[in-house]
Amino acid sequence: MTFAATILTLYPEMFPGPLGASLAGRALAEGKWSLDARNIRDFATDKHRTVDDTPAGGGAGMVLRADVLAAAIDSVATGAPLLAMTPRGAPLTQARIRALASGPGVTILCGRFEGFDERIFEARGIEEVSIGDYILSGGEMGALVLLDACIRLLPGVMGAPSSGDDESFESGLLEYPHYTRPYEWEGRTIPEVLRSGDHARIAAWRKLMAETETRLRRPDLWERHEGARVQSPSGARREKKDA
Repeated sequence: MTFAATILTLYPEMFPGPLGASLAGRALAEGKWSLDARNIRDFATDKHRTVDDTPAGGGAGMVLRADVLAAAIDSVATGAPLLAMTPRGAPLTQARIRALASGPGVTILCGRFEGFDERIFEARGIEEVSIGDYILSGGEMGALVLLDACIRLLPGVMGAPSSGDDESFESGLLEYPHYTRPYEWEGRTIPEVLRSGDHARIAAWRKLMAETETRLRRPDLWERHEGARVQSPSGARREKKDA
């Protein structure tokens, strides 16, 4: 089954963009996923192809019209999850990416200006998604991020099936540090344990480093990881005992 991505945007020329290169680009050429970028302006009904209007109640900027957005959404008949990139959306997680990547694809609505007429969310059951607490010019960059995260998980896109298992966020932790040749560079050497050939020691070191990096750099992730680790199989929480 091909993962089908449909993008509803005012700037379809932004796609595939970087998704046309590297692993994603090769996978697109090989038919492992498909892309259909549709111009929202094509669904306007007046001669000026108007897609926005002034905010009700006054204020700066313009708002994308619900009737035009609905026509664009209704033109898509894939049955895939319908997402909108919005700053108030649920933060995108690796767990959500894995769920999306295992499905038939996604339809992503990209906003511009001051955003969407609020009525479109209730009328069309749209899932709002955010990629971070910062401001972008529109939803297209967020859509590219979401698609890149999904595409790399599709069967046959990455090399070995296990090549992404230890990467940051897959296990709830940041990834451990990596090294490669030369052994010594500017007076800095590769940790001895990585040259020992002892796979058990290497695995233990990598686990320790992943935990240390997460605890120091992302205490929020560490807290969630620790909370999950003390959860019993029945779902009841156990109190951590002091050593």
